[in-house]
Amino acid sequence: MRRQSPSHTLQPTALVHEAFLRVANHDALVGSNKTHVYAVCARAMRNILVDHARRKLANKRGGRRIRIQLADRLLTSDVNHDVLEVNTVLERLTEVDPRQAELVELRVFGGMTVNEAAVALGISKRTAEREWTAARAWLRIELAAFAYHDS
Repeated sequence: MRRQSPSHTLQPTALVHEAFLRVANHDALVGSNKTHVYAVCARAMRNILVDHARRKLANKRGGRRIRIQLADRLLTSDVNHDVLEVNTVLERLTEVDPRQAELVELRVFGGMTVNEAAVALGISKRTAEREWTAARAWLRIELAAFAYHDS
């Protein structure tokens, strides 16, 4: 959220509260460890941001697009990307490699480290690092295609 534009209408506190409300009664959290809870929260936050962007994009609301800058440390991207673009690309990645898509979701939306994401996914740190490298490369290519079509 800290990389959002100042005109972004969804505040970080509101995002966290909404995510909490969505996952508070989630049956899958009973007896879960911390990393699993973070994974469920990351998915909830992604869904909230996408829903918010879709509402903003709706014609009856003026059709403004919400741009986000993905953290340099995560995807090494200086380009601001539309939340809906990122979501579309993640949906495509889910079709290609669901585990890589979940890893990206945990890192980008959940703020997890590679180690934390590896634990959440039940894979080794080295496997997570390899898949993170591959997923980042794939995402850069796919997001570049969006940037190319927008210009």
